[in-house]
Amino acid sequence: MGDRTQTIIHVLIQSFYPILKAGFAYTIPVTLITFALGIVLAFFTALARRSAFWPLVGIAKFYVWIFRGTPLLVQLFIIFYGLPNLGLTLSPLTAAVIGFTLNVGAYDSEIIRAAIASIGKGQWEAAYSIGMTRSQAMRRIILPQAARVSIPPPLSNSFISLVKDTSLAATITLPELFQKTEEIAAVRLEPFWLYLEAAFIYLIFCTVLSFFYRQKSKSVWNAMWQNKRSNGLDAGRSRAGGDGHAGYYKTA
Repeated sequence: MGDRTQTIIHVLIQSFYPILKAGFAYTIPVTLITFALGIVLAFFTALARRSAFWPLVGIAKFYVWIFRGTPLLVQLFIIFYGLPNLGLTLSPLTAAVIGFTLNVGAYDSEIIRAAIASIGKGQWEAAYSIGMTRSQAMRRIILPQAARVSIPPPLSNSFISLVKDTSLAATITLPELFQKTEEIAAVRLEPFWLYLEAAFIYLIFCTVLSFFYRQKSKSVWNAMWQNKRSNGLDAGRSRAGGDGHAGYYKTA
């Protein structure tokens, strides 16, 4: 084995733990926190888009338009580098959490809104026919079915994209996985192999987190389904208006 190869292997071994540690210290926590906050924001934004109160609809549309129409990197720069000019200085971690949360909320609100809209009109009519209010119909009938549509692939893709997008936080000096890699590469002068190592760690993170997300989403859906059955709701396609979705009805 040549000296060059030994040097590369030595650099990769020495850098692996610091890079991995940065991933566990910042990349994964930032991903989990911002995804959870983003989903909550996305849910309320999606409901606001379907509201009959037009000012609320306008605010929600404007928010989604701004954050879907501008690059995430620019959003992070405005929050971290721009807000200090207005007298508001944020730490890199706070700026990253705010930026990623607002971005996730905007994108995922469209996923949730589309999932709610995909539930046929017959489901609403069926709920009203058994005396449910709009909020009861939304909570007991529409949202469980919308969750079945949105939780598996669409939101899973958003979650994995967020894991990779956290690398942009390096540009606002957050010492996460990619920023740590840049620091080591500047000293060791082996950018190709170190960035390749970082890519491998990202790949492992995405694979593992994707697996746990799928398992968790299945358990959430099963819990929601069992809850609906315990409330005495049953599927009745024949009474759902023939829209292709299973309806839920209170059993005698």
